[in-house]
Amino acid sequence: MNSMKPGIDQLKISRSLSIIENDTDSARKIIGGLPARDYCVIGVTGSPGAGKSSLTDRLACISAEEKTTAVVAIDPSSPFTGGAFLGDRIRMRRATEDPRVFVRSMASRGNVGGLSPSIYNSVEFLGRIGYDRIYVETVGAGQSETDIVNLADIVLLVMAPGLGDDVQTMKAGIMEIGDIFVINKSDLPGADQLASRTRAILELSGKKFPVMMTDSIKGSGVEELQEEIEEILLSYFSSGRLASKRAKRNLYNNLNSAYQIIKEHYAENDKLEELIRYLLENIGR
Repeated sequence: MNSMKPGIDQLKISRSLSIIENDTDSARKIIGGLPARDYCVIGVTGSPGAGKSSLTDRLACISAEEKTTAVVAIDPSSPFTGGAFLGDRIRMRRATEDPRVFVRSMASRGNVGGLSPSIYNSVEFLGRIGYDRIYVETVGAGQSETDIVNLADIVLLVMAPGLGDDVQTMKAGIMEIGDIFVINKSDLPGADQLASRTRAILELSGKKFPVMMTDSIKGSGVEELQEEIEEILLSYFSSGRLASKRAKRNLYNNLNSAYQIIKEHYAENDKLEELIRYLLENIGR
């Protein structure tokens, strides 16, 4: 695969990402040597079986028509190697075969939020080397998919009929994380009812987020969803909300890096307590 962006060597990117995923110290050096630039992160989360991968697949290809686009698919970890199973990448045939889209599978490594700890550095790296739109698809662990809010500029909460999503959203409060609510597999029975219930729940909670219907297999509704994503990103930029989200992302990334330093260098060291006390005393100064 070759990126549409001149000067981006995808083999080199893959090698750099492998280092970033496995070595926090090297990650900081690599990213620190790159100029900062604007880019947008689109999170795609929701229940297993909702069709997140096929939806992300189509969205990325549409996005690549106008923007440099990358996809980071978070796969479950192998219990033996800690590596990704690559299931999402197999389901993203359009994007993996599209020379304009860079696709990377990363292992969740058991992280409860569905995002591996190195994902923040990986996304920052992709943004700095020239990708304008970075889609991050989470593992799909339902109620635990909350870390994506701290990473993404905009979050798509993907649901599908027959998965009990209406009950889960009310129980878990997962509606708090979505900017756009997507009823995928709109050709299945119960899709209209799920959309209506979702709108009703949003209305009762005083939220005015869009509820959109898609069929990611046939492609219906996906272009309209992509247009809505860009419109919301523009409105967030104009209102200052995008800047607020990015400040939060930077803070979370810094905290995550601090955690990795502790984990890698002090986990079995008697200086751990001293280091934690120092960090707590100096956060916010």
